[in-house]
Amino acid sequence: MAACIGCLFLFSCENDVQEVDNQFKKKIAVEEAFNVDAYLSGEGKMKARLTAPYMLRYQADSPYIEFPRTLHVDFYDDSTRVESTLDALYAKSNEYEKKVYLRDSVIVINKIRGDTLRTNELWWDQGKETFYTDKPVQINQKTKIIYGVGMTSKQDFTEWSIFNITRSVALVPPSGIPQ
Repeated sequence: MAACIGCLFLFSCENDVQEVDNQFKKKIAVEEAFNVDAYLSGEGKMKARLTAPYMLRYQADSPYIEFPRTLHVDFYDDSTRVESTLDALYAKSNEYEKKVYLRDSVIVINKIRGDTLRTNELWWDQGKETFYTDKPVQINQKTKIIYGVGMTSKQDFTEWSIFNITRSVALVPPSGIPQ
């Protein structure tokens, strides 16, 4: 009799291996936000305001945030005046490293001097308050356009350095007289 009951237990339990594996896989929680308006501060001062139409926050071993539908950031000086802006079509932020990867039509503008950086890929190191890339860049100034590969700059885009300048084009004002 005990042998019959034991046989019933052996043949009554049958699990699909894929189903069991799925039960024990880690699932990543995803938070979704619309019309994001976030303020970044440091040392008791407002440093930046980030706006985006859509954000995804992934709660993984290394949590990260994605902005798949554009991102805009206004950077402020100590008087809370906008000193520079940043726009990108895509961004991914690593929460632990405090670094943001930006790509697709990345534009940084210094509102005081009017210098404009254009590139397809840029890193924003929030801890060091710097931007950097090893990709092609274009910097537009009032009197010239500089093309190069690779650059680094301060977050306010007041100081920057191109690693390899490929060419520079002088702009002639409508009057024909250089300033």
